[in-house]
Amino acid sequence: MILLTGAAGFIGSCLAGELNSRGIRDLVLVDDFSREEKRPNTTQKKAALFVDRRELFPWLRSNQGSITFVFHIGARTNTAEFNMQVLDELNLRYSREVWNYCTQFQIPLLYASSAATYGDGSLGYCDDHSLIPSLRPLNPYGISKNEFDKWVLQQTAAPPCWHGIKFFNVYGPNEYHKGRMASVVFHAFNQIRDTGQVKLFRSHHPAYKDGEQLRDFVYVKDVVEVLLFLMYHRKDPGIYNLGTGKARTFFDLSSAVFNALGKNPEIRFIDTPEDIRDKYQYFTEAVMDKLRSIGFMKSFTSLEEGIREYVQKYLNAGIRF
Repeated sequence: MILLTGAAGFIGSCLAGELNSRGIRDLVLVDDFSREEKRPNTTQKKAALFVDRRELFPWLRSNQGSITFVFHIGARTNTAEFNMQVLDELNLRYSREVWNYCTQFQIPLLYASSAATYGDGSLGYCDDHSLIPSLRPLNPYGISKNEFDKWVLQQTAAPPCWHGIKFFNVYGPNEYHKGRMASVVFHAFNQIRDTGQVKLFRSHHPAYKDGEQLRDFVYVKDVVEVLLFLMYHRKDPGIYNLGTGKARTFFDLSSAVFNALGKNPEIRFIDTPEDIRDKYQYFTEAVMDKLRSIGFMKSFTSLEEGIREYVQKYLNAGIRF
């Protein structure tokens, strides 16, 4: 069986949906299934078992030998979370237990890291292991993810194969429950629907004009393709970037949402909230050479094409993947 943590979340539920579409239903889906706002992400998913995340390790101890692969996607993903005790518990200790279990029973593991580990980008966005100890994330979430990456690289005992994935700015269906942490595509769609215009954060950095902050936006269906490629690849262990390799502006993104809705762009700017202003990334762009070097050759969906499908097929219809 394949074990998937974070199965009710954004990326995890899309991964479960794609596994189902490929005829794979022998899944153990793990999450906090008590959260009502996440429930629609899993109501149509087919699995052998649903396990509460707090019961995972007792369940594993009672079912040794039943798991053949682990996707550890679950985490506390709120970049505005400043309670390090919560982040230490969910993003560090929990992840270490998953790693140790996979090591003990020799189960291949893929886990979620984040581009938030790169901080202000002063050291670039290359997924070279030698740079990881020097990275300085801008928020506690990014710190927790980088601390786990550093811990992993220090281990002498490991799963038979493992991959850590640094997700860049992922957007797409099944992020409806994320509130403030949902993608700008999701927020732009709702703003246009409700008010006819989009509000973007004003730049507070002299090198960037308003709306010209740059991020590497990657469609969640491309993300799932990479995760499944690595599940079958089972070699070349390491930590890998997962973006498109091409940064785009928030102005480009907003314009694409308007175009997908058949409307003329109307954009205004507001101040970046003070609680995230000094932790804001003005530029991210994944260096993708490492993933390409191990054989992933599919092209990534363009921002315009991904937004068109997301808006017209999912957001307009209010459906899940």
